[in-house]
Amino acid sequence: MSYGTTFPLWRAAAGDAWSDYTRHPFVEGLGDGTLPRAAYLHYLVQDYLYLVHYSRAWALAVTKAETLDEMRACAATVHALLNGEMRLHVQTCAAEGISEAELFAAAEAPQNIAYTRYVLDAGHSGDFLDLMAALAPCVLGYGEIGARLATFGGKTPYADWIATYAGADYQAVCHKAGALIDGAVARRLGEVPEDSPRWPRLCARFQTATRLEVDFWAMGLRSCP
Repeated sequence: MSYGTTFPLWRAAAGDAWSDYTRHPFVEGLGDGTLPRAAYLHYLVQDYLYLVHYSRAWALAVTKAETLDEMRACAATVHALLNGEMRLHVQTCAAEGISEAELFAAAEAPQNIAYTRYVLDAGHSGDFLDLMAALAPCVLGYGEIGARLATFGGKTPYADWIATYAGADYQAVCHKAGALIDGAVARRLGEVPEDSPRWPRLCARFQTATRLEVDFWAMGLRSCP
């Protein structure tokens, strides 16, 4: 999946970290149904907590934006996260006897803290582009993962998860996020952003966030004996 022109450049700059993330054993277990249920539920609880902070980061992007279009796009993403993506976590965990109040009160894993605080720090210490580079691996990576796993076919107990990220609604979010990033990059760095002295730092931010995604998957697998 391309999701614009900037994302493929950042993805390529991330090197092996990108495939480590998008083809992690946790991801492959979602696709073929071999992922232990306990690992999935542990991940869902932690991902719910992650999405709380991730929503805050997109809300921070509203304050970092330079144009009304950027503000509207970021605000729409906050809405999609809070009222769309997080619903899957709440519904699945409720079926397992875990209430939303229990989700919100759960203890954060160290890997969760490291990732979410990195993203928020990117926004607080940097500008809009720093924040976009830190946010992009999650929103666009999940779109890529969902679209690929949807091609596997066959039955898997994680079909709802796959359908969420492969579905038209989430794919539209990804395309809009890609367009937002492209516009922001062109506005601030020009038509050839690779020539900007800022480019290596943005690529490094994207790669670091990608590496933290790898650790997040590993956290889920380590929850099982």
